Amino acid sequence: MALTGVLGFPVAHSRSPAMMNAAFAELDMDWRYVHLPIAPPRFAETARALPASGYRGANVTIPHKLAAHALADELTPAAREIGAVNTLVFKEGSTILGDNTDAGGFLDALGIDPAGRRALVMGAGGAGRAVAWALREAGAEVALWNRCAKRAAALADELGVRAVKAGEPADILVNATSVGLGGEDPLRELPLGPAELVVDLVYGGAPSALCRWAEDRGAQVVDGLEMLVRQGARSFELWTSRAAPLGAMRAALRAV
Repeated sequence: MALTGVLGFPVAHSRSPAMMNAAFAELDMDWRYVHLPIAPPRFAETARALPASGYRGANVTIPHKLAAHALADELTPAAREIGAVNTLVFKEGSTILGDNTDAGGFLDALGIDPAGRRALVMGAGGAGRAVAWALREAGAEVALWNRCAKRAAALADELGVRAVKAGEPADILVNATSVGLGGEDPLRELPLGPAELVVDLVYGGAPSALCRWAEDRGAQVVDGLEMLVRQGARSFELWTSRAAPLGAMRAALRAV
């Protein structure tokens, strides 16, 4: 049996195992995907040890995406430019390839061409890096906000986008912060404003407060589960060289 998993801390909330195991079952593959709760001080040594335990790859979530970038022996062009890694591929000879499927997965989930549109990305962590980079590469006009203004300014300068200290009207509004992950109401903390399309990367057992807020205002909504499916599909294909069964993956996520 080939093994894969998701490295994070905390990580018990992740629905990736349900999604990925459904994909393996759909294609009759003898693979398994598990939660891998690893505290930051143990991340590098644990990730390095995984191939010897039968792992073929791993996803990486909060708070390890920057550490995974530093760990990787090889980086894809996207991962190198974004500066964060969410997917590790364990190659022959103990070589670790780092990729970032958040960027491509976000554009897959978006469902529209962002070229020429105004986008406000909230969050300057690993996911925010990937989303801002993806939108910039796709031709959007990107503004970046973070609760720590200095962090937003530093990342905006690195990526060649604009940092803002308050909300502003946008065609595309993206929540790439962890606000809402614990079930709290993000509307008190995020700089919300008019938008045609709202994307919330956070997901849970019910539509998030941000998704409900957007729907009440007539905006188009992309929830965190669709983003999870799309970035997961790209990771799945990297590890297995098989086309990801999107329908089975979506159904498994919605059933959790």
